[in-house]
Amino acid sequence: MLFKGLEVAQTGLSVQKYRMDIIASNLANANAVDDKGNPYRRKIPVFEEVIDSEAGIPLSKVAIKEVMEDSSPYKLKYDPTNPLADKDGYVKLPNIDPMREMVDMISAMRTYEANLTAFNTHKEMLLKSLEIIKV
Repeated sequence: MLFKGLEVAQTGLSVQKYRMDIIASNLANANAVDDKGNPYRRKIPVFEEVIDSEAGIPLSKVAIKEVMEDSSPYKLKYDPTNPLADKDGYVKLPNIDPMREMVDMISAMRTYEANLTAFNTHKEMLLKSLEIIKV
């Protein structure tokens, strides 16, 4: 019961780290096309709330529910000399916008920092409580 605040903040830290890993993967595959000419699809993490009602006090934690593929259309580039071009001369490229990914990365980093601050604040409160009890 005493450490539930730390546990809640820790779940937030974990999912934001995972979110940053997915964003990094999206950026790394911004130009990736498989052997059959299918471009990489952007991945999006979906979060879910997990209610922990141990000891009668409900606490909301967060978890990764699933990782979805973005269904937005692929980018098209006119390049009739490319062997992957369709009959009209267009090549399908991944549906990744590096600017959007960087904005998502900044958001994930800020959320991670907020959870880290909450974790450290709770830890400091526990330490101060122990000092008070000790005296």
